[in-house]
Amino acid sequence: MVIFIRAMLNFGEAYTAKQIAIQVKRNLRQRLMAHVVMLGPSYVGEERSGELVNTLTEGVEAIEAYFRDYLPGLFNALFIPAIMLFIVFPIDVVTGIILFITAPLIPLFMALIGMLAGQVARQQYGAMSRMSAHFLDVLQGLTTLKLFNRSQRQIQTIQRITDDFRVATMNVLRIAFLSAFWLELMATISVALVAVEIGVRLLYGGIAFEQALFLLVIAPDYYAPLRTLGAKFHAGTEGTAASKRIFAILNTPPMHILPDNPQTISTIETIRFEDVHVSYSSDRHALKGVSFAIRAGEKIAIVGASGAGKSTIANLLLGFIRPTRGKIWVNDVDLTTIDPQTWRRHIAWVAQNPYLFNTTIRENIQMGIAVADEALQQASKHAHAHDFIMTFPQGYETIVGEKGARLSGGQAQRIALARAFLRNAPLVILDEATANLDLASELAITEALQGLLEGKTAFIIAHRLSTIFEADRIMVLEQGQVVQLGTHDELLAQDGVYKGLVMAYTSK
Repeated sequence: MVIFIRAMLNFGEAYTAKQIAIQVKRNLRQRLMAHVVMLGPSYVGEERSGELVNTLTEGVEAIEAYFRDYLPGLFNALFIPAIMLFIVFPIDVVTGIILFITAPLIPLFMALIGMLAGQVARQQYGAMSRMSAHFLDVLQGLTTLKLFNRSQRQIQTIQRITDDFRVATMNVLRIAFLSAFWLELMATISVALVAVEIGVRLLYGGIAFEQALFLLVIAPDYYAPLRTLGAKFHAGTEGTAASKRIFAILNTPPMHILPDNPQTISTIETIRFEDVHVSYSSDRHALKGVSFAIRAGEKIAIVGASGAGKSTIANLLLGFIRPTRGKIWVNDVDLTTIDPQTWRRHIAWVAQNPYLFNTTIRENIQMGIAVADEALQQASKHAHAHDFIMTFPQGYETIVGEKGARLSGGQAQRIALARAFLRNAPLVILDEATANLDLASELAITEALQGLLEGKTAFIIAHRLSTIFEADRIMVLEQGQVVQLGTHDELLAQDGVYKGLVMAYTSK
């Protein structure tokens, strides 16, 4: 009966610990992912994708092992010996004193080992993160590596990184095995000490046989939780190392925190930039004193050299970054006080390199918007995408592959346009939507854009001047500053940057 009860208690402990660990892992992964989303593209752009993915996967798995294996072992190591001491002392004080004195030696040894093991475990986790990040970089840049015959060099780099990870892992395992060995040795010596003490006293009649037998039976159980904790010590160090990186991400403050009562807007009447500055560092300024206004239904084209600040304006409007100084007003409401999710419902964004998920064309167009097939197909027709979609055997159910690998650049851009048509938002942001396309694709997309922009407020960012001649006004940026703002004819009449751009374009 005792054996059965003990087995049931062990099963209950393991089952409960597993369920708690799974719940902690699920909640932590959801919280971590939600926080990364809240931090936004500006944070992700500064990190290595592979390292972040490793934290979301392997790092959280290490936390599960910490809660499933190490914490229950730590709990048992603290409470079971204490409970057993309360049982032993009334039976035999001498044995109780020996148990009481020898037991703390094991946690003390573990604490000393833990300081070294923690540092080694952090090195191992860092090596694993670097390895994951480098593998992802190689996979994403495989075409370029093959083209420039650099694949062999990368194989050597990967070998060096994996060797670093192997060395770090072996260091962790070496400490884990040595600590387990010494803990086992110390526990065995302690049990032997109790056995010798009881045997001598039993020999000379200093203790009753029944008491001696009972104490000899429970002495190994007294040290068993400490032995188990030593065996789970590796899970503890791994979990601690992973938690430092996880909580470093969770403790990163979001770029902006909404007020308690965020504003909402139903329509966009005006958007006004007022002395907007954006600085990424003390000596790196993306925008300097940008001021302008746009009315509902107006279309402003933004031109300038690479690095002039065009995409920074788009990122400000999308809420991915905030002004370092100055304000952006929407209908006389500070944009920073508007709920970003509510604000983005008013925006359709078509980027230069739209991201397509490894799912169906239908889901890539819908992006979570539940619509009838007729509306979906109508949006695709407006984007000049329906015809090429229907050439696939599965039509709208075709899997596009990772990053739209099965589609050409022009086809992927038309899928992005179909998204924008389906969204039917009052504000459209085109960020170099026709860049890097062949002439046929550019003509088709330019025609589709005319339909998309009809009756909408629009910001058109472009290198190719052919896409901005029909804009109501054109804003010229240079080194983060507005140097010209006016209609096409007005700017041509000035001897400025825009006239030089047009002359260079027409000479081609």
